Amino acid sequence: MPRKTTETAKTTTKRTPPPRPKKPITRTSEPATIVATNPATGEKIGEAPCTPMASFPELMINARKAQKYWGETSFEERRDHILRIQKYLIENAERISQVISQDNGKTIPDAYQTEVMPSILATDWYARKAKKYLKKKRLTVSSILAANKQTSLHRLPLGVVAVVSPWNYPWTIPFSEILMGLMAGNAIMFKTARETVMVGKEIEKAIQAANLPYGLFTHVVGDSSEITSALFANGIDKIFFTGSVRVGKMLMQQAAETLTPVSLELGGNDAAIVLEDAHLERAAHGIVWGGFQNNGQTCAGVERVYVHEAVADKFLKLVKEHVQELRHGAERGNFDIDIGAVTTARQMETIRTHVDEALEQGARIVVQSKITDKASDQFYPATVLTNVNHSMKVMNEETFGPVIGVMTFKTEEEALALANDSNLGLTSSIWTMNQTRGKKLALKIEAGITTINDHVVTHGLPEVPWTGWKDSGIGGTHSHIGLEAMTRIKVVNNDLVPHIPKNLWWFPHQKTTFDALLKTPTILFGNVKEATETMKVLLPELISDPTISEKLQFFAVRARLKLKRKILHEIERRFGQ
Repeated sequence: MPRKTTETAKTTTKRTPPPRPKKPITRTSEPATIVATNPATGEKIGEAPCTPMASFPELMINARKAQKYWGETSFEERRDHILRIQKYLIENAERISQVISQDNGKTIPDAYQTEVMPSILATDWYARKAKKYLKKKRLTVSSILAANKQTSLHRLPLGVVAVVSPWNYPWTIPFSEILMGLMAGNAIMFKTARETVMVGKEIEKAIQAANLPYGLFTHVVGDSSEITSALFANGIDKIFFTGSVRVGKMLMQQAAETLTPVSLELGGNDAAIVLEDAHLERAAHGIVWGGFQNNGQTCAGVERVYVHEAVADKFLKLVKEHVQELRHGAERGNFDIDIGAVTTARQMETIRTHVDEALEQGARIVVQSKITDKASDQFYPATVLTNVNHSMKVMNEETFGPVIGVMTFKTEEEALALANDSNLGLTSSIWTMNQTRGKKLALKIEAGITTINDHVVTHGLPEVPWTGWKDSGIGGTHSHIGLEAMTRIKVVNNDLVPHIPKNLWWFPHQKTTFDALLKTPTILFGNVKEATETMKVLLPELISDPTISEKLQFFAVRARLKLKRKILHEIERRFGQ
């Protein structure tokens, strides 16, 4: 099914949002149900019915009807709807944080600090800044052939876009993209992760607070491969996917069949470089947080640490102290733990495999956190390893768990080579007291984001782009880049004076015109005398009406060609009115 182009149009007539269907969406059979359990305790916390595949054509029809209406609304109207979501988030922040904690296994403070609070800030920024970055822009054209032309760039909605989200940050990752999509004028098909369906239901409640047109936002639940296939089959206009490299590559292959654009954020194996002049206390504290926050299940979390040999012992001593102080266990609402549970059994197996293989190959455990409340099998201690190398999976693959490998280096060049020795390049960090040195080194790291004396933090800043290099993804999100990624470009070009009989380059070709065009570069780059003489010939050819030609000679040069000041002065003297 071909994708439909949608355009924003201004209208003075009152718009009516599409009505809700009189009959419920057709279901050919009772859908399967996903049961949600708390990874930290194993307790059932809810369930969610899967979306029947047969319902997707009707869901897409409803989405397109809603989008047609929504795409014609002003940025101010969209902003007012979206800010209702912000109000809802503020009023329900603690409860939402609890749901995230129960569904994902992370702590309540972690859920609020890294998911809910950033979403509150993002809601405000996207609601208020979308117009600035997506409004019509006038383009300046430098060609003399375009002296009578005016060009504008418009960013129009894509149509219906899909947001396919992961389980590690089940709220904040999809939420920002949903906001960007809505503010850009799109309808949203939101696919929640199977492992965190209760968070998906909470996102649905939050979006409902905006009182959007029926069909503009649709939450679908089920198997990722089945749902993405249904999206492609029903003409989705773009897919924003966050997940593994393996699945991302499969999705891209599938998208190629219909030339459906995709935006992919596919994880990382982040490196942290600790230089000899680093503030070691801050470096140790920050890297422990960056590596073990969300139990290490962070695509932009620290997994590899390269520390200068001169400070390695002191750094490891401080890291050991901080890890030993970590409170690790099940979140029970008492705010007495720092690290919660691993979200899935599959991830637990990956973590165990990576660490066990490293130990068999000679790695050494420096320290592990003590798990004080192991209410389920979904707990793995925060682990720091030394005697590691790049032949080990803990260093050359994404472990996605509470494991950090530490190696030493002698020179900056060696540190850079180690940091860049990865097929992934999402984020990274440099720890140094010399900001100039850190910034210079940051530009040499092969990753989309490099922070100095911090890690992960930029994901929570809506103004800052989020993008990866290498196998970490394609495209970018957040900031103006994310808003623009939710649009298609439309260029409109028109004549300033519409009744000129013909353009200079149209048939028939003439020797005088050709000779004048040969001298066109002198108007822009040559001396004053040559420029003015050429203008005498060229503008009458460009504008056949002599009266119009005289009036526009100075205007065309000054307003459209941006000549050097001395040339402008001379042309004004000779041709000015």
